[in-house]
Amino acid sequence: MTSHTEQSAVTVLGLGPMGRALTGAFLDAGLRTTVWNRTPGKDRELVERGAVSAGSPEEAVAASGLTVVCVVNYDAADAIVRRGAVADALKGRTVVNLTADTPDRAREAAAWAAERGIGYLDGAIMTPTTTIGTPAGVFLYSGPEELYRRHRPALDALGGAHTHLGEDIGRAAAYDIALLDIFWTAMAGYAHALAVARAEGVSARELAPFAKGIGAILPPIFERSAEDVDGGGYSGEGNPITSAVSSMAHIVHASEAHGIDAGVMRAAEGLARRAIGRGHGADGFLRITEILNPR
Repeated sequence: MTSHTEQSAVTVLGLGPMGRALTGAFLDAGLRTTVWNRTPGKDRELVERGAVSAGSPEEAVAASGLTVVCVVNYDAADAIVRRGAVADALKGRTVVNLTADTPDRAREAAAWAAERGIGYLDGAIMTPTTTIGTPAGVFLYSGPEELYRRHRPALDALGGAHTHLGEDIGRAAAYDIALLDIFWTAMAGYAHALAVARAEGVSARELAPFAKGIGAILPPIFERSAEDVDGGGYSGEGNPITSAVSSMAHIVHASEAHGIDAGVMRAAEGLARRAIGRGHGADGFLRITEILNPR
């Protein structure tokens, strides 16, 4: 059973923009919050709000049953947590690692923690710092469900929606990678669109309302196509991949006519043409999933 004291205290390691946002939410919820950051001075405002500044990471983790780690990557997390004194202080306690990295790194970190008697949950924050402590935040977790349930009351202080994805410790990172893949390829596409539009005398401000319309088309497509993709159907009814290739070719031509690099679109077009070459011209564009991942 979790004690009231355990649920009312938390340690945060890492005070970058997200770490500071997490700490602020814990403080606003009334949790006794201990903080530590490699670079001194970043905790000044948080201390003024009531946070306790620890002189070392081992001192910080010893102050709470729950430690939340949020740094740039697992190399940075390992450099803090895997120091002998810190690892010793963490024994019998729980780490929730909200640092972004790969599923393999999450599994390796969990194995390390298990060998030392440290509870370990991996997590991913899918929304920006401004959403922390509000209903708009989205948090994903994976690892032992018992640990998740035990510390859920403290994690709820961060606001928003919290989802436990299962016992496989790498699952939260897998979602994180896949969802950020959508985000960054979409942003790269938008940047390319702005470059082409500018070359044709269309400003970003003029394009933006119509770009929002394109963005609004995507969620229903995600919903409709999920069953097709999982079942291997890849329906192209209404928009076969042959039609997609034609429009992609237009984008490549217009871009390169202005001297704009069209490498990303050429790559997408190439994948689509490979699908057509394998006899899937009547299928939808997502047939390229099978080419990208032949397993």
